[in-house]
Amino acid sequence: MATESLLRHLAPVWTHLTTVQPVRAEGVYLYDAQGRRYLDFTSGIGVTNTGHCHPKVVQAIQDQAQRLIFGQMNIVIPPPAVELAQALNEVTPDPIDTFFFSNSGAEAVEASVKLARQATGKRNIIVFQGSFHGRTAQTMAMTTSKYIYRHHYQPLPAGVFVAPYPYAHYYGWDEDTTTAFCLKQLDHLLHGQTPPDETAAIVIEPVLGEGGYVPAPVGFLQALRDLTARHGILLIMDEVQSGFGRTGKFWAFEHAGIVPDIVVMAKGMGSGMPISGIGASRALMEKWEPGSHGGTYGGGAAVSLAAAVATLRVIREEGLVANAAVMGERLLRGLRALQARYGLIEDVRGRGLMVATEFPDAATAKAVQQAVLRRDLLLLTCGTYGNVIRWIPPLVVQAEHIDAALDIFEAALREVAGA
Repeated sequence: MATESLLRHLAPVWTHLTTVQPVRAEGVYLYDAQGRRYLDFTSGIGVTNTGHCHPKVVQAIQDQAQRLIFGQMNIVIPPPAVELAQALNEVTPDPIDTFFFSNSGAEAVEASVKLARQATGKRNIIVFQGSFHGRTAQTMAMTTSKYIYRHHYQPLPAGVFVAPYPYAHYYGWDEDTTTAFCLKQLDHLLHGQTPPDETAAIVIEPVLGEGGYVPAPVGFLQALRDLTARHGILLIMDEVQSGFGRTGKFWAFEHAGIVPDIVVMAKGMGSGMPISGIGASRALMEKWEPGSHGGTYGGGAAVSLAAAVATLRVIREEGLVANAAVMGERLLRGLRALQARYGLIEDVRGRGLMVATEFPDAATAKAVQQAVLRRDLLLLTCGTYGNVIRWIPPLVVQAEHIDAALDIFEAALREVAGA
């Protein structure tokens, strides 16, 4: 089918890596109607952590659809909502023990902000340069990874202040110098623009997502936890992309040995079904005025809730968090070997299976991305300048898949380098 015909009735606001129309998927692969197989190292932007169409998740969806598809949370309490809350309580550290569900990452981020403002009685929010928190009005105001996400939508909600993210490669410094600089700038922000008595929360991605797949240094996150606790500011971790085992820990904040006040979750939560949520302590959640937030489908979409319960079970029973750590190390080793062999790659970084290869410019990154695509490997770019290729394979990925992707990537590097 011609591209023009294929896209005729789809809104052009969507961008498309490909025009592939997969008719089925399994594990790390997508298949089109002709049987052509694509190695999917995008996971739908970090969604299919359990792999495409994991049989246990599929079975849970089918079973739930036969019993109850929808039960509106303000009217009834769907049993899968209770089951999911209990399951999440088993994978979140104390004192996080109470959960609110919604449909998308942006909705969950917005819910966290509303909770923080009501609970503290303060209004301002601090975010970080390069962040991506969503595309609703509130979350657009919090997103600074690319201007396109807020282009021509001003004015946006007020009360959002931006601090520098500790992106060492961007600054050209070592991690300690970068951490010290960013903490000093954050202190300057608290003294110059939004004092603690007006600041409800600091919201951070523990691994910067759309902004370039940059892990925040452990020392920075620990200092952030100390600072927020000292000043009565809530610490919100946006784990929409980094959660559910993606970084080799169940939550990326665990790498720093800290616990936030609120954790935001989505993407890998439902293996492809639309669901998101936030978790906090019961004491904090009780400061949220009943009826002041909600939604028709949040907590009521029983099929999505059941998929999330099954997803959690699969992640734990199949050891996918540990697999992400092991396979992530294999991927990082392979990419660093290619970095040493070819002059195109400036930086290789990541945690678990949330890995970045940074190039000198967007044109080079795009050329490499297209070269791997011609070899049936799907990879996405990111970064404010579009010069980063991100690696997001499903957490079920095995050594042979990693090695196959590295072979394709090397062929693409040779092609682009003209070797």
